[in-house]
Amino acid sequence: MRNDLDVLRQNEHRAAMSAGRLTQPNTARRRMIEIFLGGGLIASFMSFLYPVLRYLIPPPVADLGAEEIVAAKLTELKPNSGKIFRFGNRPGLLVMNADGTYRALSATCTHLGCTVQYRSDLRQIWCACHNGIYDLNGRNVSGPPPRPLEVFDVHSRGDEIVVSRKREA
Repeated sequence: MRNDLDVLRQNEHRAAMSAGRLTQPNTARRRMIEIFLGGGLIASFMSFLYPVLRYLIPPPVADLGAEEIVAAKLTELKPNSGKIFRFGNRPGLLVMNADGTYRALSATCTHLGCTVQYRSDLRQIWCACHNGIYDLNGRNVSGPPPRPLEVFDVHSRGDEIVVSRKREA
């Protein structure tokens, strides 16, 4: 009797398989699990890849288009002093020499983009990040900076000191 029952179950199972009833639900469930697992793996990979790509390919920096800016008032600086001002979307450095003349340069270090400052005791421009030093003409004197600073034109208009980009000839 037990043997007949096993044979009957095997026949029902074969009939169900040949009709496709048993393979379709298992295949559909398996396919859904594969989709969820594959989607999860892709999402995990993208969550790791996105920050790396943002670091390697930074977004373009929009230039605010400032060609000329009022950097200071004539009475604002003392001889042998400096002031950082905003020139477009970058900082600029205005220096009044001991003889009363003005110099304006980009205040962004050419090594890693740190903001430089005027050191009146050294009469040089200094980057605190890696001890880079520039002279008052923007040339790199020592330290890791690979290029000189960008130099701007300086002129006075009334009681204001105006800084503008150098015009290329």
